[in-house]
Amino acid sequence: MNFSTMIEQSLRGIRIIDLSMGWAGPLACRQLADMGADVIKIESCERFDWWRSWEATPEWIEDDGAEKSSAFNMVNRNKRAITLDLEDPSGREILLRLVESAHAVVENFSGAVLPKLNLSYEVFKSVNDKIILMSMPAFGSTGPWANFRAYGSTVEQASGLPHLNGLEQDPPTMQHVAFGDAVGGLNGAAALLVALRYQARSGEGQFVDVSQVEGLFPLGAHGIMAYSATQSLPSRTGNRRDGASPHGVYQCAGADDWLVIQIFNDAQWQALCTVVGPNLDGFDDRFADPEELDHCIASWTAHQNAQELMYRLQSLRIPAAATNKASTLLNDPHLQVQNHWQWMDRAVVGNQPNPSPPFRANGRTVQIRSPAPTLGQHNHEVLVGEVGISQQQYEELIERGTIGDRPRIRRK
Repeated sequence: MNFSTMIEQSLRGIRIIDLSMGWAGPLACRQLADMGADVIKIESCERFDWWRSWEATPEWIEDDGAEKSSAFNMVNRNKRAITLDLEDPSGREILLRLVESAHAVVENFSGAVLPKLNLSYEVFKSVNDKIILMSMPAFGSTGPWANFRAYGSTVEQASGLPHLNGLEQDPPTMQHVAFGDAVGGLNGAAALLVALRYQARSGEGQFVDVSQVEGLFPLGAHGIMAYSATQSLPSRTGNRRDGASPHGVYQCAGADDWLVIQIFNDAQWQALCTVVGPNLDGFDDRFADPEELDHCIASWTAHQNAQELMYRLQSLRIPAAATNKASTLLNDPHLQVQNHWQWMDRAVVGNQPNPSPPFRANGRTVQIRSPAPTLGQHNHEVLVGEVGISQQQYEELIERGTIGDRPRIRRK
């Protein structure tokens, strides 16, 4: 067995029940699925993962809209999927039977959801005393904000990041990238791996509480540290950075092609001057007039090819990068050499690119085993084949609407 295959199977035999939705929880579980864990994703036909859609309409259901979300498909690969209505006692009972054979349960609901379903760490522990429950609410499971609902933008605001972004004369600027979800997913995966390691050594489970907001604080560490040291808030500086000049994003010859240039020391500055030439004559102090310096560099880059200029500056050890767009990433030569994009055929959407895990083993890309499952794709395989319900019970669950493979409009 080669080392790459070892990574892909390193968590083989570990079962994780994924109750999470959106980005943070599903991403955490996907990291472990990429390493070989058996991740069983649970949705219901009425309360499906909101990354499929926020709500159902008859037209959306008829058009298989639940299977067309690229965001959902990206974070749920390598998983199996079943549907269970957890508000139905029979659905809740089946969940607990699954927990009996699981190593961990992951959820990222707001704090009030599990209690409404009469589910908790103590309930899970009563059927499996070794179980791990990892909760990933926006603000953690304790404190005055424990039951607050939040999404990516709410978490970003609560972390203080918008106050560090944008121009000084403008209000706080949000990125709208839902950093809390992405960072929370990575922190959650790390926390779950540690809990599984402890479980393997001690035979004990535990409750793991991951706060998405607290996970974002390192991204704003410079602002927090500046205030703690000076009792004053750092000003927003746009693309500029203290101690670096020039430091900005400059438009190049293409309609929407841009290049980032960062100069941190005099050696880099002298190298840049030799490339730019007369445009930089007279800038004896590169910090004296940053606006005029940016203007002069921009007037030069406006006639340059961004990709070619990036390689030219990098050859002189000048930090520079052409800004990629979504349209260029799929054909980026570096990512192609890395075999980053793995194309997989999936129901409804056809052949689609999947990003590889960002780690490699002995130069080999970790292979993706399966694309994201469709809603309820593995109902029969898991419920009849593994939980052990009869075919008659299975059909009765379908009849009652406890399980299914199509979304339904939520009952009032």
